[in-house]
Parts: sequence; C-alpha cells; structure tokens
Amino acid sequence: MTSTCFADTSAAALPLHFLDRDGYGAWRAAQPQAVAAWLDAQDFQPSPGCVALLPGEGGIGGAIAGVGDRLDPCSYAHAPTALPSGAWVPATELPAAELAALQLGWGLGSYRFDRYKSGARAPARLRLAQLDDEAMDVLEATARVRDWVNTPTQDMGPDQLEAIARELAAEHGAQVEVVAGDELLAQNFPAIHAVGRASHCAPRLIELRWNNGAADSDAHPHLALVGKGVCFDTGGLDLKPADGMRNMKKDMGGAAHALALAGLVMARKLPVRLTLVVPAVENAVGPDAFRPGEVIATRAGVSVEIDNTDAEGRVILCDALTYAGERKPDLIVDFATLTGAARIALGPDLPALFANDDALANGWLSAGQDTRDPVWRMPLWRPYLRYLTSNIADLANAGSRMAGAVTAALYLERFVPAGTPWAHLDTYAWNDNSRPGRPAGGEALGLRSAWAMLKARYAG
Repeated sequence: MTSTCFADTSAAALPLHFLDRDGYGAWRAAQPQAVAAWLDAQDFQPSPGCVALLPGEGGIGGAIAGVGDRLDPCSYAHAPTALPSGAWVPATELPAAELAALQLGWGLGSYRFDRYKSGARAPARLRLAQLDDEAMDVLEATARVRDWVNTPTQDMGPDQLEAIARELAAEHGAQVEVVAGDELLAQNFPAIHAVGRASHCAPRLIELRWNNGAADSDAHPHLALVGKGVCFDTGGLDLKPADGMRNMKKDMGGAAHALALAGLVMARKLPVRLTLVVPAVENAVGPDAFRPGEVIATRAGVSVEIDNTDAEGRVILCDALTYAGERKPDLIVDFATLTGAARIALGPDLPALFANDDALANGWLSAGQDTRDPVWRMPLWRPYLRYLTSNIADLANAGSRMAGAVTAALYLERFVPAGTPWAHLDTYAWNDNSRPGRPAGGEALGLRSAWAMLKARYAG
C-alpha cells in the first residue's frame, strides 16, 4: 500500500494542518486576514472528519483536516478521500505517537478492495520524512484481513487459505503441514472432517510453525494462534435464510485474523515460537452433510451431539484447539466469527473477549484502549454449561438460545488444556456500512489490540 498511500520524500506537497476545536482559535488568529476571512465565510469549524481547503497564490495553498482523538488512527482516515489528489505533508511536527496514528489512519482511509472492481479515484498521498516500520506492518496485516474476507468463496476456499499459509511461511522461513480430506480421519481430526465432508473442496487442518530462527526449540515461549476457517457457511442442513447467508464468505474471518497476526508476529520478529492452526472447511449442503442428531467424535475423545449444524465453527475449532494444546504452548489465542449472539450483545464494532486468565484479559483490554481497537470482556459463566447438556453424548454443540456467545465460549474452553492461558475473540470481521477508515466489507476487529497485547507480553 506504500505507493498508493504515501508520497516519496522528494515529492512536492501542500501543507496539511491537523486541528481540533481546542486549537483552532489560536491557529486562526495567527493566519493572514485573507485566510481567516475565507474560513469565516464558510463558517468553518474543525469538527472531526471535516476538511477545508486554504487559498494560495496559485490556487490551493494548503488544507485543514479536523480531528478528534489524536491517537485514534480513524481520526485521520477521512483525509485521503476528502482532499484533492496529490501529495500532502503535515504542516507542523507531530509527536511520535500521533505520527504513527496518522500514518496508520491514512492507510486505513486509503484502502480499496479492487480485485474485481476498479476505477475509483486515487486517494491523496501523505508525505512523511520517514515511515514507521511497525505501523506499516500493522497496516499491511489489516489490509490482508480486509482483502481475504472480502474475497468471495470461489477464490477463497480451504485450498486458498492453505496457499496463503504457504506464502507466509515462504516469506518468513516457517514450515507448513496440511492434513486434508479423508486423511483427517486417519490422523484423528474427525470433527473437522464431519463438518467439511459435504463440500466439493476437501476440508483440511493447516499448521504453520516458526521458531524465529532459533536452533533450540525451547529458546522462546510458545504462542499458539487458532483461527476459524469456515470459508462459506450455508448453515448446513439447518439452512440459513437468504439474508443470513448473504455475507457468509466472511465466516473465515477468524482464520484471516489469525493468519494476518501470524504474519505480523513473524515480520516484527516477536521473540516467540509460533504455531498457527487453521481448520478450513465449507459448511455445505449435500448427500454427505452432517446431520442434526448425529454424535460425532472429536480429537479430545469427547463425543458431541449435533443440536444445530449451523453451530459448526465450534465443532471444527474443538479439534484445532485440542491439537494446539497438545503442543503445550505458553498461550493459546483463537479468533472466530462465532456467534450472532455476540453481535446482538455488543454490536458490530466490539469483539467479545473471553479468557480463562485475568492478567491475559486485562492486558488485551488495556491494549484495546491504547490502540483504539477495543474489545469487551464477557464472562465464562460455567453454570451455563447446562445449556450444552446432551442425553446421549458428552456434550451438545448448541442448545438454548440463552447466552449464545457465552455457551459457545464454554464449549471451546472444554477443549483447552487445564492450566493453559487461553483467550477467545468472537469477532464480526465486517463493517455493515462505510465510515472513514472503516469501509463497508471485511474488517480487522481486535487485530491491532491483539498485536499490542502480545508485544507487551513477550517483548516488554
């Protein structure tokens, strides 16, 4: 995104003033009378999200971008499309934290998904003396999530998720192993196989391993990332209605988050040993589709009665979490577009965070505040396990409509080894409408704060 968002340091650029309501009065008083009169004639106030062009001798002499929270990247995200095309440079020196937020916000506001549709006006470009490498890596990770979630299933099935993992591995010197099709049964991943067996595209478990260049496998703490990779969810035989199925290409949003975060961990060389696990399937309708009332086996040896085939994400995740736990990691973090109940409780912007460790949860909450990428902690209220009771199996995959996000998280916790710190993010991975820096479509929600949490935990 560098070439489309940011101008070369030698490019001619117009000055851009970032002003809020508190600072506008003093700034205006210091301007030439003609500039002040020009702004007054427009009754201009630097409200967040507004822009005003300033007159110059040859036409445009600069601009004002109204901002709110200066550490929120989206405070700056309106500028790339609100300003005329060309290069712009901050009119004053900004503190490092604001500069990083500006750089990230400019990139978020410049994002376009143009794989199938082109022709949009090129965004204005920002000229900075030096780009912040970490901000660029975070921006790249965010754009990847958006691209992958926006891509329709015809071009983003289980095989394409495998290709993405292999590309990341080649880029960073990692290793990938894949178990696919009926080999899932042979290698004891029966739940993943059950959900994905009806699709024309074979289900698979994708594993990426990275040791940060260390010869000793125990040189760094072991981080496990798990992402739900349901590349399309019809609901299975418990078929979704048309409006509920319309955007189900996004049901691999958890895998997109986990893959992008893994890429970020490797790009920034976080001092960890990384294992990434993605169960990748399509929940399809067909003669071999798994059925309500079936009892399926799991890798953990826990039998699961299928109450609802549309609660398939937790079914594939239980095998993946069990497998990740067998590696005895220091921490397991999973991402999943798991429940509509989380969206009803918290809306589209706040991912629901569940964790079995208070320090881990508090670290993520704090990172969410710092990065303006918030998450909201929800309870692992274990008395609600009664809603997952089965009369014929160890566990049901669904049950009551009560506390749906909580019961889904409790289901997953059943497959996390006791004593292993674990966090589960139930994320929407989607914007229903467009706002500056948040275009309609695929979105990385909780990704920036997850990275900040991991960095604080492992890099100090």
